[in-house]
This record gives sequence, structure tokens and C-alpha cells, in this order.
Amino acid sequence: MKRNKAKRILAILLVAIMLFTGCGENTSDEKQTSESTPEITVSNRKVIREEEFGGIYIDLTIDEFNALGFEYGDCVNVTFSNGYKLDNLPYYNGFYTKPGGTLLVAYPGFPHIEVAINMGEAIWDKVGLKEGDTAEIKLEKRGEYLDVQNARNIQYKDDRLAYSTDEVFANFRNVKVGSIKKGVLYRSASPCDNRHNRAGYVDKLIEKAGVKTILNLADLDETIRGYIKDCEKETGSSDFYSPYFLTIYNSGGVIPSRIAPYYRSEDVSGKIGKGVEDMVKREPPYLVHCTEGKDRTGYMCIVLEALCGASLDELRDDYMITYDNYYGITEKNDPDKYNILVSGLFDPLIEIMIGDESIDPKTADLSQYAEKYLAFCGVKKDLIEKLKERLTKA
Repeated sequence: MKRNKAKRILAILLVAIMLFTGCGENTSDEKQTSESTPEITVSNRKVIREEEFGGIYIDLTIDEFNALGFEYGDCVNVTFSNGYKLDNLPYYNGFYTKPGGTLLVAYPGFPHIEVAINMGEAIWDKVGLKEGDTAEIKLEKRGEYLDVQNARNIQYKDDRLAYSTDEVFANFRNVKVGSIKKGVLYRSASPCDNRHNRAGYVDKLIEKAGVKTILNLADLDETIRGYIKDCEKETGSSDFYSPYFLTIYNSGGVIPSRIAPYYRSEDVSGKIGKGVEDMVKREPPYLVHCTEGKDRTGYMCIVLEALCGASLDELRDDYMITYDNYYGITEKNDPDKYNILVSGLFDPLIEIMIGDESIDPKTADLSQYAEKYLAFCGVKKDLIEKLKERLTKA
């Protein structure tokens, strides 16, 4: 009896030791093995050129692609039928890579998933694709980029009732940093592209502000005319849903300067230079916009604000108002996300304007670099001076 009792006590002690040291449990490595990356491959999908930025649409809707088992934050390999291969791409639902980074993106509102270079060259041309080519996508590693996905996964609503004011909903504001005079420069979402239900609100706000000239960084002239025609078909009348914008457009005050967000390429910088020169030749108040008034507008306003003596802090604060308007993210209420956005979005734009990564923007004369950037874009010195005069003394 004593011997059996001793054996039972010894067995209990051994179990206790195993539990205490983790023996017999799944370790993190074992858990990772049990949750190994599944084998998911989709092949022979048609590729389509995305015309605005030269990205590569793959003929799958976002819902169709995710239904196959792909998840945001995954690592994927993409192979094209011409032999070109892109390995270890992050799959995000936004453009979360640093400028120049390649990704597979499922951006809300896009008709397909897309391979793109964030703020970089047209990847369709780089890969050398042609009509009829196809793509294969293979899941390489589950959740490899999930930390970035979670930090940057922010979405806004297209419902006016979700926002406190028309100005916040339209991402509309008077830019008053540096020596820019009040009532001269405005920025906003699009007053003509109504895909996010904001155009009509912007239209009323720019009418109230008395805007005379619009630098449109999102559209070609034919695109704008298409918006007008589409509206006429829907309403059955000749009235445009943004009547004040239409008045400016008909008077020649809208400057269509559709650009992709790679601001030091020859093509884009040339379009920026031409757009700025055309803007300076017309009377303020000015409006600068793209589709959301967020990325391209954000960069153009950084350049204009810096030109007029805005400090780095002023540039950052104005840029980040957009993320308060759309997502409610401020330095006070969500410092972690705020800082991630500043380092991932704002800081690279300052580097692009300066054009030299070795220059410390905290000590640099940003007005000098804004002037140099505009000269790089082809804007003549006398027009740069006239632009400063327009913005600061109008």
C-alpha cells in the first residue's frame, strides 16, 4: 500500500513539473506549425491596365479574391505570363508601403485587386505587360505583414450624417499657414467626382468662399466632361449637380492636371509645373483638390505652404487635419496611429520635396527647397515669385 501511494505521489509530481515547464503543451512554434500557411493559388487571371496611375488590375473583385482564402496582411507572390515575377508582396486594403514599395492592394471602391507601386512609376510599363497577358497569385506566408495592416487599416464613411459639419465631410478648409493670406487658398475633396458623395457639398463651400480658379489634380478634361454627361443622363436635365463648379469650368477656370503620385518623375513634375503656371495666371481664391483631397492635394499644399514660409510643424499639422476629418485620428486621441501616419505618409513627402535624404527637414530652409522643386517642375522664376505674391498679398 505504501509503495502504491508513493508511486501516485511521484506521478503527480511529474505531471506538475511538466505543466510548470511547459512540457506537453503546444509551444508557439508548434502552434505556428498547426496554423501553417495554406496552399492557395489562383492562375490564368486576365490583367488590365489601370489607366490613371499605370497599375495592374487583376481580373478579380476584392470580394472574389478574399473568398479564395487570401487575407489582408498576407505575403504573396505574383507571376505574369510574360515571365516577370514579383515575390513577397504585402497584400493590403490600402497603400501602406513606403513610397516606391510594390504591393497587392484591395483599395475600397476599386473594381479589381491591383498590383501597384506606391507613389512610384507605372508598374504596367515596368513589367512590360500587354493586352491578353495573365497573372498567377500564390499565397507565400499567412499574416507576414499583419502588423502594418492593422496599424494602417483606417476607413472613412461616405455618409454625411457620420460627420459633424459639411466642411469636415468635404475635407474642406482654408489654408492659412506660413504667410498665406486668409481667403486665398483652399483645399478639399473633389467638387466634380461624386463617387464619395462629397461633390455637392464641396460645390456649395467653394461658392461661399468665392473660389475663382481650381487646380484639379485628379482628372483630365475629358473625365470632367464625362462627369457632367453622366449627371445629365441620371437627372434628365442639363443642370450639373455642382452648378458653381460648372460655372468656373465653363469660364476656363478649372485646370485639369491629373497626376500620379510619383512627384519627381519627368511626366508628373512637368504636369505639376504646367498646372501651377496656369493657376498663377488666373485670379485667386484658389482651390486645390484631387479625389479625396488627401494624397495629391496634400503634397501640392505642402509645396505651396512651404514656399510661403510655413514651418515643418505647420506643414504637418495642416496635412494631418485630413486624418482628423476622415478618420478622427489626432495626436491627442490616438498618438500611436498618428505617429505611424506621420512617419509613413507625411515625412516621405517632405523628403520628396527636398529631393535629398541627407538633408534634415527640421533645420532646412523649406521655402528654398519648395522653390527649387517648382523650378525642377519647370516653373519659371518670375512665375514662382508671382505665385508667392498671389498667395501672400492677394
